Amino acid sequence: MSALIAGAISLPASADTLSIGHTTWVGYGTLYLAQEKGFFEENGLDVELPTFEGSSGYMSALASGDLQGVAGTIAELVKYRSADFCFKAVVVLDDSYGGDGVVTESNVTSIHQLQGMTVGMNEGGASQFWLSYLLRNNNLSLSDVNIQNMSADAAAAAFIAGRIPVAVTWEPNLSFIRSHDRGHILVDSSETPGVIIDVVALSCDVIEQRPDDVNALVKGLYKAVDYFKNNPQASYALMAEGVGGYLEDPQDFAEATEGVRFYNESDNQDSIGNHDSPGNIADLVRVARETWNEVEGSSLNTTYSDIVDPSFIHQP
Repeated sequence: MSALIAGAISLPASADTLSIGHTTWVGYGTLYLAQEKGFFEENGLDVELPTFEGSSGYMSALASGDLQGVAGTIAELVKYRSADFCFKAVVVLDDSYGGDGVVTESNVTSIHQLQGMTVGMNEGGASQFWLSYLLRNNNLSLSDVNIQNMSADAAAAAFIAGRIPVAVTWEPNLSFIRSHDRGHILVDSSETPGVIIDVVALSCDVIEQRPDDVNALVKGLYKAVDYFKNNPQASYALMAEGVGGYLEDPQDFAEATEGVRFYNESDNQDSIGNHDSPGNIADLVRVARETWNEVEGSSLNTTYSDIVDPSFIHQP
């Protein structure tokens, strides 16, 4: 992998800092909330949050040692894990709960009807993984549809213009389609809770050598989720300022949070489980592995134990 940190907006972290790379997404708001409220600092941890344009940038930076961790979907991270590139998810941040959707013409009323249809979607990421998950649950696979690769926004625009019959996209495109009487949303991610999940993954060296810092990270995130639930308006302002980009307006950020669920300690325990009794995340790792092997011709064999460390989710 290239060591180039394309799109980063801050310098590499110092030795006593955790630098966690990520893209712009509402689900990463609790990282900024914990940072702004001092929830990391009160446990002796300094966190930096450089932003990247895509996963290839932050994964290159993690591989080269310029980052200590990343925030991304577990499905996408599976593609990068190998014997030579060791990192593990230590905590779940959020899941998409209505923020992603499959939009179709109104006469399409079931996943089965997608067979043979053209679907506009972003290949290689969470959208393709989620579509694969939906199809598999209906005894179909990605080979049963014709994928036209485009961004989620471009897919929504092409659907609205009538150029494609199906699109996999996300908010705010879903709300636009709902309000403009153009087709309908066949399924959204509120019907598949816990499937499109974002995690913080840290390098194995950090996990092994700095367990107190990992504990401080998880504890700070749990405290941020509790603060958000009790102080939503104040949280929107802080998170919007931190995440920035298309979410820099607190009202836009507030609306975007309606499509996600932030994970507290109990949610993490349910999702991650432990080595003796893995949670739902183990199934997601399996489906992601099978999806990338099918569509990219990969030979991934990544397992739950390879990419998840459940040691830190139970906080004293």
